[in-house]
Amino acid sequence: MSMRTFSYQALPNRVVFGAGSLSKLNEEADRLGIGRALVVCTPQQTDAAEMILQKLGTRGVSICARATMHTPTEVTQLAIEDLLDARADGVVSIGGGSTIGLAKALSVRTDLPHIAIPTTYAGSEMTPILGETDNGIKSTRRELAILPATAIYDVELTFSLPPALSATSGINAIAHAVEALYAPDGNPVISLMAEEAIKSLARALPAIQRNPLDREARELAFYGSWLAGTCLGSVSMSIHHKLCHTLGGSFDLPHAETHTVVLPYATAYVAEAAPDAMAAIRRALGKDGSAAQGLQELAKSVDAPTSLEQIGMSEDGLDRAADLATSNPYWSPRPLERDAIRGLLEKAFKGERPD
Repeated sequence: MSMRTFSYQALPNRVVFGAGSLSKLNEEADRLGIGRALVVCTPQQTDAAEMILQKLGTRGVSICARATMHTPTEVTQLAIEDLLDARADGVVSIGGGSTIGLAKALSVRTDLPHIAIPTTYAGSEMTPILGETDNGIKSTRRELAILPATAIYDVELTFSLPPALSATSGINAIAHAVEALYAPDGNPVISLMAEEAIKSLARALPAIQRNPLDREARELAFYGSWLAGTCLGSVSMSIHHKLCHTLGGSFDLPHAETHTVVLPYATAYVAEAAPDAMAAIRRALGKDGSAAQGLQELAKSVDAPTSLEQIGMSEDGLDRAADLATSNPYWSPRPLERDAIRGLLEKAFKGERPD
């Protein structure tokens, strides 16, 4: 990027990274003054939550296994009741973006500390951003109180993440880094992190597909996801996230898979308006050709979905999606024009070459 005028603000959260770092959980809880912890998870991850509850010992009071995609506000209200019933003074989340999202919603509503223990590459643990769905419309807000106080990255927790989920979760993380490269409030530090994140994940994900127990690849993917999450937490979102929030919140498409499909098309849409970003993406991928094509080739190489039709989108919803995405748009280096966005969604629906 050119050395334009910029501002940089480091986020005030703590990262504990490395194999076996879960052993530091109680130390981190002590540091935050948590004496009664509510453990948050999805209904599918109660075994992991039970393990965390055991590690917390007497400070682990109960499990809230309500987390679900897109953080519906009605689910959050039920979880608030669980929190009050438990008389908890802190929240510990174990899982991916849905789980960490619910714990963020609890933390920001109660002003209680939150320790996030990610098991995927979503990056939510590094952001002061909360996406919530109310009456089928997903909206996001950004405030410092949403940011988890501590994130514990223990690579041992990612070995059980299936290859298919590893692929889409990792490309979801890459999407955070890609958009950071053309954000209006970007800066040289975040651009360095973003390029390193893309490079790390692009190397790690094919290796994980070959061998899900490859420790070096898993560590590299977690490192990349931490960097990508930091990027997402530090600068503004743009066209890609707007499209994915629309498709996920209003059409109930799966989060990581939607990011995976849309990313090449959103990248192609802004390519001419963001040449420095495109050059950085190409360098990170180590590919000739366009950045958009390189991103789609990466998805294909890890057997990830490449069309909206594959992940459950109905073609008769494309017009409404285009209307929603352009009715309250995020900033974009190329403005969101309704007909052009409709065309982008058509290509993404069919899985066509992105540019």
